Amino acid sequence: MMSSSSSNCSFRITRTAEDLAQTITALSQRLVKLEQRQEALEIQLTNKDDVPADEEMAILDGVEQLMRECQELLESSDQSTDNDQSWTEEEVPMAA
Repeated sequence: MMSSSSSNCSFRITRTAEDLAQTITALSQRLVKLEQRQEALEIQLTNKDDVPADEEMAILDGVEQLMRECQELLESSDQSTDNDQSWTEEEVPMAA
């Protein structure tokens, strides 16, 4: 009986060790998949930051257009100021 009991115990230990080995293998594979998924997500986030969305591009285009219009207004304002100064300078000698 001692031999049977010893054999039975040895079988259980072996079986438990095999189960643990399979569990460790499954966990290791899952860990690798999770690490790959995390890396893919990080790459997506990095790429997303590099490539602006269409909506962001439209907003930036609108801002750029507004800046151009403001620049044109400033330039035309400068020209008007120059014209006003030249009119004023012409009027001063006439008034004197």
